[in-house]
Amino acid sequence: MSKEENVRQLFEAWAGIPPEQLLAIGAHGSPRKYWRVSANDHCCIAAWNDDVRENEAFFYYSKALKSRGINVPEVFSVSPNRKCYLQQDLGDTTLYSILFDKQRTGSGFDAAMLSLFKRVLADLAVMQTAGRDMDFSHAYPRSDFDAQSIQWDLNYFKYCYLKLSYTPFDEELLERDFATLVEYLLGTDCGFFMHRDFQSRNIMLHHDQPCYIDFQGARRGAAQYDVASLLYSSKSNLPEPIRQELLNHYLKCLSTHRPVNPDEFRQRFYGYVLIRILQAMGAYGYRGYYEHKDCFFNSIHLAANNIRTLLDTHPLPIPLPHLNDVLRYIVETDSPKPQPSPRAGLVVTVNSFSYKKGIPHDTSGNGGGYVFDCRALPNPGRYPEYKPYTGKDKPVVDFLQGNEDVERFISAVEQLVGASISKYLERNFTSLTVSFGCTGGQHRSVYCAERLASWISKNFDCQVVINHVEQK
Repeated sequence: MSKEENVRQLFEAWAGIPPEQLLAIGAHGSPRKYWRVSANDHCCIAAWNDDVRENEAFFYYSKALKSRGINVPEVFSVSPNRKCYLQQDLGDTTLYSILFDKQRTGSGFDAAMLSLFKRVLADLAVMQTAGRDMDFSHAYPRSDFDAQSIQWDLNYFKYCYLKLSYTPFDEELLERDFATLVEYLLGTDCGFFMHRDFQSRNIMLHHDQPCYIDFQGARRGAAQYDVASLLYSSKSNLPEPIRQELLNHYLKCLSTHRPVNPDEFRQRFYGYVLIRILQAMGAYGYRGYYEHKDCFFNSIHLAANNIRTLLDTHPLPIPLPHLNDVLRYIVETDSPKPQPSPRAGLVVTVNSFSYKKGIPHDTSGNGGGYVFDCRALPNPGRYPEYKPYTGKDKPVVDFLQGNEDVERFISAVEQLVGASISKYLERNFTSLTVSFGCTGGQHRSVYCAERLASWISKNFDCQVVINHVEQK
């Protein structure tokens, strides 16, 4: 029986009716499979994961966190083999998607975003302290973020980034510095609940409330780690002054739950920033150099920027001579341009065009793809005040965004295209073309192309190329 059939049976047993829609959802770098499943008023997210121990950790933490007042998805049903489960659908809006849209439109890290991050950090302080008494025997793959766990992350950096990128290093000298770093990191209170992957992609906004997902790797550890994960996430790319303001806010929140020495916390904090960056570099190296997914190379560049900030502004008060030399080499040789790979992976080309000029020619040689007609949508081009602008400009974005017809249209497109991308990735296809046409190719088609390209970039591990035919 296929995974999809298992999902259908589990849904019908839970909802009492068979599913009407089963839409695959991108899982970023995870081997887990996800679907949005619905019928009538019933809707949920279905997951399939062959790692039963990891699933059991997720089931335990979901129940334990919810009982402590933390907003996490409810688990509705679990299959007898414990590999498939249904959980609450929290929608598609993540903290990262909101931040990404603000960065894309040029509004930056504004007061509303600052307030949202502060709410999340206040929740984190509650989660970390309320979870200290959990039964960490359920943790997977390890109950504590201890010396062994830290060494695993350092090895991930060494083998999946340094070796795959041909970064020069002396293994014996590097291991000496690793041992020094491990001892330093464990010299603080390591009894907190540690989410392990507390970053903006794993924070959903549901009914305007932050909700937290992907905690199946949680364990007991230092409070600094999750704060470092959020504030120094490469993709979030927060300005350094904002990081400092948010760190100060978090320490005030934490102090309402437990006594905390701010100076000692900050000192160890940057050690945890470093280990989190190194772990992420290992992941980027593996996905980029080994799996040949070009979209991860830009994350390497952003992580290198974080290393530069750390070395220049927050040096650690311990001797790490060779590791610092290696990090300096990474910073000095860093390039913001994606590096070529032997296999390009899936490239999704998103076009906007004018029907007066005709549908763009497919240059991939594969044919096919989608063409969507935007001419039924509200037209900003009818109004003189919008004529000087395009669908990338804020006045036109404000005109179209939130319009019921536009949102319904975009949602339908995302469902169709998302299903294809999921299958294309599974089957190692290399190209997909999606084109949006309107009368002049300036407003509606451009806006829709930008919206879809942004959504694909945030939900799938593939390269996205935008081509606005009438703006060349």
